[in-house]
Amino acid sequence: MSEVGDPVAMLAVALEEARTGFAEGGVPVGAALFGADGTLLGRGRNRRVQDGDPSVHGETAAFRAAGRQRTYRGTTMVTTLSPCWYCSGLIRQFGITGLVVGEARTFTGQHEWLAENGVSVTVLDSAECADLMTAFIAADPALWHEDIGEDA
Repeated sequence: MSEVGDPVAMLAVALEEARTGFAEGGVPVGAALFGADGTLLGRGRNRRVQDGDPSVHGETAAFRAAGRQRTYRGTTMVTTLSPCWYCSGLIRQFGITGLVVGEARTFTGQHEWLAENGVSVTVLDSAECADLMTAFIAADPALWHEDIGEDA
């Protein structure tokens, strides 16, 4: 993970995106990509429902918003939920070296695989992130199962 930046403060950016997504009727996963110096490069939220595009996960939206970088070494992806295989592959493919996960209670993605493969991972176990996702799952279990690729 980047040496610069407070993980809790960085998570606040991703959490704001997740809340916005929830208010829009989407899956409440937010993310942000920070540079090695702690600068916010890009932020985004899961917009699969809003855009009708299954590839717009929170992490991919933040990555795209950051624009092309010469290198991703030293950058940190911050996400409200443990990343799925798709988003974990993005982190590995582009050499993002840090990951901050808001929570992995409601969905245990691939953060452990990323850690095993050299990414510095911090799991904050944020009650706020878990509560937001739990509320979403209770409100729309069919959409949740669609999002994680499971039959309800």
